[in-house]
Amino acid sequence: MNQSFEYITTLEYRLKAANAEVMAFKSGEKYVKMQEEYRKELRHLERIIRKLQDDLSNAHSDTISVRNQWFEVFEDVQKEFEQKLNIFQRLNKQLEKRALRAEQQLDEQKNKVTEQRHQLYTLATELEEEKGINLKLRAQNNRDYENSSLPSSKSIKNKKITNNREKTGKKPGGQPGHKGHCRKKQVPTSEPVLLPAPQAVLDDPDFKKTSKTIVKQLVGIRLLLDVTEYHADVYYNAKTGERIHAPFPSGVVDDVNYDGSIKAFLFLLNNECCTSIDKSRKFLSDLTGGQLNISKGMINKLSKEFAKKTEQEQKTMFADMLLSPVMHTDCTNAKVNGKSAYVFICATPDEKAIYFAREKKGHEGVKGTVVEDYQGILVHDHESTFYNYGYDHQECLAHVLRYLKDSIANETDRTWNKKMHSLIREMIHYRKGLPPNTNCSIKKVTEFEDRYRKILQKAKEEYEYIPPNEYYREGYNLYSRMEKYMSNHLLFLYDHRVPTTNNEAERLLRKYKRKQVQAVSFRSQASIDYLCQCMSMLVMMRRNEEQNVFDKVSRTFELSLN
Repeated sequence: MNQSFEYITTLEYRLKAANAEVMAFKSGEKYVKMQEEYRKELRHLERIIRKLQDDLSNAHSDTISVRNQWFEVFEDVQKEFEQKLNIFQRLNKQLEKRALRAEQQLDEQKNKVTEQRHQLYTLATELEEEKGINLKLRAQNNRDYENSSLPSSKSIKNKKITNNREKTGKKPGGQPGHKGHCRKKQVPTSEPVLLPAPQAVLDDPDFKKTSKTIVKQLVGIRLLLDVTEYHADVYYNAKTGERIHAPFPSGVVDDVNYDGSIKAFLFLLNNECCTSIDKSRKFLSDLTGGQLNISKGMINKLSKEFAKKTEQEQKTMFADMLLSPVMHTDCTNAKVNGKSAYVFICATPDEKAIYFAREKKGHEGVKGTVVEDYQGILVHDHESTFYNYGYDHQECLAHVLRYLKDSIANETDRTWNKKMHSLIREMIHYRKGLPPNTNCSIKKVTEFEDRYRKILQKAKEEYEYIPPNEYYREGYNLYSRMEKYMSNHLLFLYDHRVPTTNNEAERLLRKYKRKQVQAVSFRSQASIDYLCQCMSMLVMMRRNEEQNVFDKVSRTFELSLN
């Protein structure tokens, strides 16, 4: 209620005021008052305008005065500036001339420097090229059987044989109190020869005979022909006209036949001792006083005959080698009719070995060998073809050590090769120090693997910082190979049956290489194949050292072919 009352009161006051204002407008008093106020305001504004116009006029006069003064000062400054500008322009022209001459001289010097830089670059390139060629030639010159796969027989350098024995101060030869190793006495083949006493002893009665007798032997050899002649009477049947005689023993076919002893002698002399056919037949002729002169054709056919008579033993040995858990393999070059050929070797730790003659290398050469169907661990010299066969593989660490020595000699700025060489020797030494049939400890193997990886990482950093020389990449290639085939370099640490080197195959291949040097080139692929079969059987026969190989070969030749 109070609010409504106040609101109504307010409206009433406002209405009253509005009514009073309306009445003032109606009477005209309001208009008169407003007109008077307008005139006052207008006069006030006119006074202000006149004052401002006076001030503007004075300011305009001052501006003109200041402008005139400024023009005077500006003209003085401009004159001074023009004088200095003329001076600077003259100096600038002089400096431009000097700068132009300097630029010309600089361009000439730059041209000379560019020319010299080109010459220097050319010389540096040629020097780097010559250094690379020199490194390659030096590496080839220093390569021998200790730092490469080059055999010792091909090496020009001869290694000095070191004597690691400690000096005792004793004289060489037999020591006092030590029973000497005398020559073995042989059974006499004739009656003993009693030497008569010297004449001075017989003439002096003071000499008396004692019970002691000194016995000395003179041993010699001589070759006697053992000729057995067979006679068989011929019987004639008058009714049928048939002629018959007693059968001759096996092997007696021609008028003159040679038994297994002569064949074995010539066979071993030609194939085992690597003497030529001419020298072999001449030697036998000299031993018999010229009575035996065997033909070259017969000597040449001995390998084929021996190979044919031992086919069954070769098949048995082939099957036995497939069961071996570890096998060595390698190949070498051969010559057949002046063309390249290859000889493969497969050998087991129990001294079984088979040679194979092949016309080609690679998978074609592996066909028909033990490697083709083998399911065990292969030990080889990083022949990539062999990685397609067998269950697992072990790299020959003897070759790796030689390659590392070559890298050490030719990459003196690298450190990884020295560390890796030391590590591999340490691993081999550790493995050899274990008892037989004992595996390495897991802790030690883990330690070796960690060190192996760290050295490879070091090699990676060194080759990234200083790339390998274009003419000598053997060190870098070895690093890449050892990184890719790490498990195949360290397999021997996990299996005590795995050897650290492929020396077994290397030693067996040297036998063929000696024959190759003597023969130079074989006539046909069949002849080299028969030789390989014979060499395989000779290795097998020599396993038992108590048996005489000559007797074994003689008995083999006396066998009849089926």
